[in-house]
Amino acid sequence: MTVTRACEPITPLPRPHPRHWPSVTAAALTATVTVMPGFVVGALAPVIETGLGMSRSALGLALSSFYAATALGSPVAKRVAARLPVHVVLATAALIAAAVMLAAAQAEGMASLTTALVVGGLGNALVQPAAGRLIATRTPAHRRSLAAGIVGAALAAATLVPGLLVALVVPAYGWRTALLTAGLIALIPVALTPLARSPHRPQPAPPATAAPRRVGGTLAWWSVAAALSAAGNNAVATYFVQLGTDSGLPAVATGNLLALSALLAIAIRIAAGALTDRAPRRNPAVIASMMLAGGLGLALISAGTPVSFVLGAILAFSAGWGWTGLLLATALQLVPDSAEHAGHTVQVGIYTGATIAPFAFATLSGAVGHAPAALVCAAAAFAGAGAVVTGALLLRGRPGR
Repeated sequence: MTVTRACEPITPLPRPHPRHWPSVTAAALTATVTVMPGFVVGALAPVIETGLGMSRSALGLALSSFYAATALGSPVAKRVAARLPVHVVLATAALIAAAVMLAAAQAEGMASLTTALVVGGLGNALVQPAAGRLIATRTPAHRRSLAAGIVGAALAAATLVPGLLVALVVPAYGWRTALLTAGLIALIPVALTPLARSPHRPQPAPPATAAPRRVGGTLAWWSVAAALSAAGNNAVATYFVQLGTDSGLPAVATGNLLALSALLAIAIRIAAGALTDRAPRRNPAVIASMMLAGGLGLALISAGTPVSFVLGAILAFSAGWGWTGLLLATALQLVPDSAEHAGHTVQVGIYTGATIAPFAFATLSGAVGHAPAALVCAAAAFAGAGAVVTGALLLRGRPGR
């Protein structure tokens, strides 16, 4: 008996990988470029509309197709991310993003542009489930909010490049060259994805303390919250340049402000992740507060003056988009043994809202103007904060008492 046990292979519990931050960085850079097609086309909307003879609603519908493909493709992407090596999934997603932006640069009309964006949305769907698995397998539990914050900063970083393209490339070289440049930038993370190699088993995490039904209900409420808040913020991010110019800012200044706001959003997400790792139970309250602050920023944007736009943009981008990484980390705490499911839940919510935003905002702003449309976005962000609180209360068993 003793000899048999001595000869049995010992499978130790996985330990935190000493180089988990490079892998998280590789995932974050990949997430940045895979969502860029939607933001780049949105930032270039005015010149693309003129160049291709498209209406604002038509371009909004094309943009919505990108986010719809991400949301609808997420269930399949979740299964793919669970079966294939993480670094292979991330490399594939980055290559798809590069090809999509290079194809969009050659678009001759709505059909070809929409087709490219749909393919890009499907590639983008691969990232969040893979990132959730990566964080669970490579990052110790007490650093997961920070890791998720770094990955979540990708959404903010994805608006940085379009802002720079609008300010630096479009005036001199046009929108097609700007898209070509974005496509070449998207190839950079491919070389870094080998850093994201990960083991198959997750790091030890605290066991779930709530009943499965309550966990499922909470995740559903948080997915709704992500959809509501993302709808408001994505609409403004997509049409940021148009909103800025309507408020009285020059297009180049608006592009620079978009880039500056993106940098601030990146810093806020990383800082929030680092701070909340010290008290992860407070994550839902922090997320709800960020959504409320983002709603206030959207309300300021609706005022339509240069000063209110600048203040509102900074607040909406820093706080209003700062919750995405925290939501992923909080979902991972609820389902530590199903990281792909956590990433899928957050992704479906965010991109469902993002699907609705471009076309709905374009249609609404065309009918009633940008100011009332921005107020509707603010109301959606406030409702999202309420949904986060509802999900947290459900988890504690308070509803129904």
